[in-house]
Amino acid sequence: MPFNVLPYIPQQITVHLGPPDQPAEDVTVSFPDYIKNVASSEVYPTWSEEALRANILAQISFALNRVYTEFYPSRGYPFDITSSTAYDQKFIKGRSTFENIDRLVDELFTSYIRREGFVEPLSAKFCNGTTSQCDGLSQWGSEELARAGQSAMEILRHYYGDNIELVTDAPVRDITSSYPGYPLREGASGEYVVVLQTMLNRIGQNYPAIPRITPVDGIFGPQTRSAVEAFQRIFGLAVDGVVGSATWYKLVLLYVGVTRLAELVSQGQTFEEVQGPSGDTTLRLGDRRPAVASLQYFITVLGEVLYNFPTLTIDGIFGPATQQAVEDAQRYLGLPATGVVDRATWQALYDAYVAVARTLLADRSLPISIAELEDLAITGQFPGYTLSYGLDTPQG
Repeated sequence: MPFNVLPYIPQQITVHLGPPDQPAEDVTVSFPDYIKNVASSEVYPTWSEEALRANILAQISFALNRVYTEFYPSRGYPFDITSSTAYDQKFIKGRSTFENIDRLVDELFTSYIRREGFVEPLSAKFCNGTTSQCDGLSQWGSEELARAGQSAMEILRHYYGDNIELVTDAPVRDITSSYPGYPLREGASGEYVVVLQTMLNRIGQNYPAIPRITPVDGIFGPQTRSAVEAFQRIFGLAVDGVVGSATWYKLVLLYVGVTRLAELVSQGQTFEEVQGPSGDTTLRLGDRRPAVASLQYFITVLGEVLYNFPTLTIDGIFGPATQQAVEDAQRYLGLPATGVVDRATWQALYDAYVAVARTLLADRSLPISIAELEDLAITGQFPGYTLSYGLDTPQG
C-alpha cells in the first residue's frame, strides 16, 4: 500500500492473458522481460530512440502504478496486470523482442515518472494516437515530437504536464502484500494499525458515516473498532470489528478509488504524509510503537542514499541498535550524539528524509552533502514526546 513506503521495482510480475473478468492463463515473468515484451508489442523498433525511451518510461510507470496500488489483488484477482489493452497494455506470451528495445529496457527498467512531490508512479496511460485517442501519451505523436528534436522527458511533459519528474535507480525486490498476514483486532498496535487508521480516515471523508479516528496513533482501540464496524456495515462485510483480508483489501480498493491513485488526475500521496504520530506517551526500551518504527524508517531511507549513515531493521523496538543508529545520525547531522531523539533530532531527521524523498531520489547524483539537505529541508513534525534508549513503559 502507498503508506510510508517508497515504490520499488518488482523482480517479477504476474500477467493475466486476457481481460480481468475472463478465464485465461496467468504467467509470471521478470519485470524487465515484461517491459521488453510490452514495448515490442506496443511500438515500432524503427522509431527514434527518444520516442522509444518516452514510451518505455510510460509503460514502466503504468505497470508500477498497478503494483503500487494493488489494483487487481484488491479486487480479488491473483495477478498484477492484464494483457488486455482495454484495461492495461499489450503483452504477448512467447513473442520475440527487439535488440534495441531490449537495450533500452535494461537501461531504464529501474526508472519511472511521477508527479513532483508525490510518491506513487504515474498512471501513465497512453494510446496510439491514430485509431484511438486518450488524455495520455500518443504513441505516434511521440515519434513526431522525437523527430522534431524533443527529448524523452520533453515528450513526456508534453503529454503528462510540466510537473512530472524522473526517478532513477529505484530498488528492486519481490512484490509484497500490504495485508499484514493476520487479522487486526482491538488491542493490536503498530505500523499496520497506522495504515488502517489512515485509510479509514480518508475514506471517511467520502463516507461521513464512518467516524473519524483522532489521533492516528497506531493503537487499535474502541474508536478504531467503531470505524471498522461502520465501514464493514456500509460495504456489506461481516460486522465483527476485525480487519481480516477481505476487509483490508476492500479498504485498499476504496482508498485507491477515493484518492484516484490509479488515474492521471490522482490526488497523490505526498511525502509530507509520512511522519511520526502525535501523542503524549513516552517510548522506552522494549516498547513496540509506531513512532519507533517511523524513526527507524527515516534512518533506513537516509541510510540508502547517504554515506556512513546507519540502516536498521524496522521492528518498532527502541533497542541498542536503534540507539547506536540515532547517535551516528546525530553526529552526521551535526547534533550532540546523545542517543535520545528529542525535538531537534526528530526535526533534523524528518527534514533530511523529506528532502531526500521529494527531490534527491529523483534524477540526482550521490553522495549528498548535509549542506544540500539543509538547503532542501522541509518542515516536519516532532511526535510530541522524547524517544530514548533505556526508558521503560508497558508495551503498546
